[in-house]
Amino acid sequence: RWLFNQAVCTLYAFCGVLFGLCSLTSLTVLSMVCCLKVCYPAYGRCWDVGMGGCPCVLGPKAPLAKWGSYGPEPYGTACCITWKALSREATLYILALFIFCYLLPCLLILVSYSLILWTVRVSRRAIRQH
Repeated sequence: RWLFNQAVCTLYAFCGVLFGLCSLTSLTVLSMVCCLKVCYPAYGRCWDVGMGGCPCVLGPKAPLAKWGSYGPEPYGTACCITWKALSREATLYILALFIFCYLLPCLLILVSYSLILWTVRVSRRAIRQH
């Protein structure tokens, strides 16, 4: 069971969500930078990367503003987002978190690396024709 009080549970869950979303955000930005450097070299050189992404900044703060909540996991050994939505706001938070902080970054990563593979394939064909 969780051995600490609710404040420590909230801090633990906040850090877990924050670091998880920052990790996914940095992977997304890295894939987009690689895509720009390989597929659009003229634009890739002048593109500056900042890590103030929306999921990384806003996602973990929402339960602190009472939009969603943090609580013990089902086994009670750790804390995370309360996935069982008891209200409409909590359901909307979970849906927004899934779409904007998981699905959208995963799609951007997939599109970026697909464009890189396509560019490499096209350039390989061009080299073979010469």
